Amino acid sequence: MQREIYLAGGCYWGTEKFLSSLTGVVRTEVGFANGFVESPSYDAVKHTDTGHAETVRVTYDDSVIALGTLLELFYRIIDPLSVNRQGLDVGDQYRTGIYTVSDGDLAVARASLRRLSEKLGQSVAVECEPLRCFYTAEEYHQKYLDKNPGGYCHVSWGMIAKAKAWRPGDSTEL
Repeated sequence: MQREIYLAGGCYWGTEKFLSSLTGVVRTEVGFANGFVESPSYDAVKHTDTGHAETVRVTYDDSVIALGTLLELFYRIIDPLSVNRQGLDVGDQYRTGIYTVSDGDLAVARASLRRLSEKLGQSVAVECEPLRCFYTAEEYHQKYLDKNPGGYCHVSWGMIAKAKAWRPGDSTEL
């Protein structure tokens, strides 16, 4: 069955490329989530206070990849301890977050973050809350690294290659 989860992992270009490379991910779309400005542009999110996080809408087949596994893989490309920063990108629009559309998914995500926090021995800075809103980014941001393979990406190309090679049943330790 196809399901949706919204993941904020810093700049959405690399996050989208990584997630779209995973077996079981059916579709990705980049945009802006959980802010307070209606229909923001990329320029507005980047240069003004909109409250939005750069976010990837992930449609996945849960018979191929479970939400818990998807989240474990997502944690491999973020610094879960960093506040409002991933790689060279700084600002609240680059915060990390998991935004859910169902109470069941929220419970799975919160349990997953508890396990991550226990593993790291400290609290993580990843938001975890219901999705309040999502606005699709401009077309030139969609599949940006496919269109611009030399574009900046805080996610290493090595991790993207590992995502492409990953198969259900493999370890999430990429």
